[in-house]
Amino acid sequence: MNIKSLLLGSAAALVAATGARAADAIVVAEPEPVEYVRVCDAYGAGFFYIPGTETCLKISGILRYDARAGDDLGTGKDPDTWRKLARAEARFDARSETELGTLRSFITARFNYKDGVDEAVLPHGYIELGGFRIGVTDSRFDAWTGGAGSVIEDGLVAYAGDKTNQASYTFTGGNGFSAIIDLEQGDDDHLIDDYLPHIVAGAKFEQGWGAVSAVGGYDSVVEEFAGKVRLDVNFSETVSAFVMGGYDTDSDKDNYFAAWDGDWAVWGGASFKVSDQATINGAVSYEDAGKLAAVANVAYKLVPGFTITPEIEYVNFDNGNDDAFGGIVRFERNF
Repeated sequence: MNIKSLLLGSAAALVAATGARAADAIVVAEPEPVEYVRVCDAYGAGFFYIPGTETCLKISGILRYDARAGDDLGTGKDPDTWRKLARAEARFDARSETELGTLRSFITARFNYKDGVDEAVLPHGYIELGGFRIGVTDSRFDAWTGGAGSVIEDGLVAYAGDKTNQASYTFTGGNGFSAIIDLEQGDDDHLIDDYLPHIVAGAKFEQGWGAVSAVGGYDSVVEEFAGKVRLDVNFSETVSAFVMGGYDTDSDKDNYFAAWDGDWAVWGGASFKVSDQATINGAVSYEDAGKLAAVANVAYKLVPGFTITPEIEYVNFDNGNDDAFGGIVRFERNF
């Protein structure tokens, strides 16, 4: 054997030994099965199963930018500058079926940047099981009859108190009838001061033509009642309207539920869908103390999920102040 043959044989043996050791050192694991996210259509669009569970989750939210000009509609004064608001809001809705009915948790996290000031709040955070609900959200005196129209400034004549801790039960019948009983702590200006809560009760009847609803609230601090009744009518697929009235048993007391001034107040409005993209909304309200408010806007869906809404607003205070005129343009992305 010559030197050349010896060197080639040694090199081949070294490569073979190195390859064997490398092969022994690498262990390729079997691929794990992948569990893809499954659509959950039991609760409507947007829900999916959380992997490995039978819980359905929906994540949604908004990003909003408001630019306001004109008079301050609360005071009638002109601040001589723009007022700006940027809002980001994330919503988490988790549901699953149990032997006691649907178990649901709902959370909204809201972040505002308004005129140079940051703010983070929890407007909604509650648990539901069957018809029972506990947690924080808008007063059911507010939510049961709904807002005062599809305008941005629907509360120029206020129709309810603010969000509150609450415990409620809602009965839902199979013929469009529903009813509610609710115990509330009150907002930060109307907190209860003993173990007797504020009490809300309501009833509603809904059909294809619209709905009739009524709600009453007992303020346990001032020991007075307030109530609202509302009629909604769907004249067609493109035209709808509502009228709502509220009454306070003693307007001299600061009733949590009767947020308007005076013994009574009325609200009314309508919506007209003029195209697939544009809807015209208007609302008028008046309270016993003399305030009159009128609002109109056009909600224009530029593309799916993105709406631009210019709005004009007018308030007559009937208290010696000049009339107030204002306007706002809202840009809102929904997802």
